[in-house]
Order: sequence, then C-alpha cells, then structure tokens
Amino acid sequence: MNINDILKERNKSFNWKNIKPIKETLDKFHVKEADFKLNDTIEITAQCDDNYIEVAKMLKPWRKGPFKINDLLIKSEWNSFIKWNIISSHINLKDKEVLDVGCNNGYYMFRMLNFNPKSITGFDPGVLFNLQFEFINKFIKSNIEYKLLGVEHIPYYHKKFDTIFCLGVLYHRPDPVTMLKELKAGLNPNGEVILDTLIIKGDEEIALCPIRYQKMKNVYFIPTLKALYNWIEKAKFKDVEYLGEKYTTLNEQRKTEWIDGESLESFLNEEKTKTIEGYPPPLRVYLKLKN
Repeated sequence: MNINDILKERNKSFNWKNIKPIKETLDKFHVKEADFKLNDTIEITAQCDDNYIEVAKMLKPWRKGPFKINDLLIKSEWNSFIKWNIISSHINLKDKEVLDVGCNNGYYMFRMLNFNPKSITGFDPGVLFNLQFEFINKFIKSNIEYKLLGVEHIPYYHKKFDTIFCLGVLYHRPDPVTMLKELKAGLNPNGEVILDTLIIKGDEEIALCPIRYQKMKNVYFIPTLKALYNWIEKAKFKDVEYLGEKYTTLNEQRKTEWIDGESLESFLNEEKTKTIEGYPPPLRVYLKLKN
C-alpha cells in the first residue's frame, strides 16, 4: 500500500464542487495575530479578517467542540470536553509521538497540546473536518499534521506512535479484531491505545449486530465488555486497563444551530430509555490497551 499515492488521490477531494468554494475562501482567510486558551471550550481572541463568522458557518456541520472565536461561540453537536475530561487524567503524552485516528476537526488534538507531546498526527478521511481543522489552526498555528487517512492505513504509515487515540471508531468497522490489530501495528514498543467505543450491558461474550443503531447504518458490532476484552486478546495486546464507562446524555450530544439534521434526542424513544430501534441506549467504555 502506497500512502503517498492514497494521499495524492484523496487530495483531489478539495476540488469537489461542494468543497472547492469553501477551500478557496479558507485559503484567502488571514489571521494577523491570535491568543488562545485550550480549555473545555477552546477560546480564541484574534485580529483577523472580518468574515470569520461567515467562514465558520460555511464549514458546518460542526460535530466536535466547542470553539469560541472572539464573540462567536461555535456550539458543536458534541460537548467533547466531557469525554476528554474522563480520559485525560489517565494519559501522559510528554515527549511522545501521538496519533489521533478518526480525529474529526482536531478538537482532541488541540487539547493534547497542553500535554507537550513530541508530535501529534491526525488521521481522518473527512475533507470537511480537515478544513475545520485548518480554520482553527490558522489561529493556533500548531505543528499538528492532519492526513486524509483511516485506521486501515496505520500499518503502512512511515512512523510508529507511543500513544494512539481511537475515540468512537471501532463500532463503525465491519471487522473489529482486524482494526484492533491495525492499531497495534502502529505502536512503538510499550505503546498504548486509548480506546473509546460503544458497549452493551451483559455477562455473556456476545455482541449486538444491528441493521441500524440510532438511525446509523454504519454501526456493525456493539459488544459486551467481556466480548470486547476477547477481541482485544485476539488482537494480542499484552494488557488492558479499564478507565470507566458512561451513558451518553442530552447534555453531551445535542442538536444545535451549528449542525444539520438530527442528534441524540431524535435517536432515542420518547422515554429516552432505548434507541429509536428499541436497542439499549448508547453506553461508552474507556480503555487503555497496552502493547
């Protein structure tokens, strides 16, 4: 697999008719100077072109965040700091090579800057998410590298990593054990994966295999914790550390003016006790997998 050829092909996405005008507007956008605080809301105070609100709106939908630019609050669908605050107390990124696979617009990568890693790389094939990242990074001016790649490209990438974040990706893959092996293949010796994924309650070693889950067609398997541990063992990780679990709430994921379409409230039944399809509501587990 030639990563350079893949990147060359994927960069053609910037010429799509719905993307090209956004890319051209963003390329012309200029920031004179900016200060920022990498807190729960990433706050930016900047002297920049007057059309920054227009640019931000062109980049909708904003899934991860929130971000604040001067007086503009980009109220993203996810209050991503809720997840970050669960896992951040369990990590040490100082002087480490870090990868965030499925990095979306880079919210978590920007938060990682506070931990002084040696490098941060993001993989995500979403071209609009990439442009959101580029917009925010015009203010922050980080050295984060963002590649239009997916987890399947990790074993063929030119470098290995000390810590790989994989947040909300596993259930979107049709072969979860293979994906876990791909994550492991990207690690340096004694490296670790910070994994966040959906699970269902139960003592059996089984997984839910829905046609749709929360109206999503691309959810393949949602395991019990025991089944997930079995997958991790099959992928030959040496050890796994349980960091916690949490049901997704309407405070964490909700519809705002910064997204198009529906959000969690529309994915649950009237009593908010099951998904609209009748399955258990979204429960996420947080694990540290050790190489």
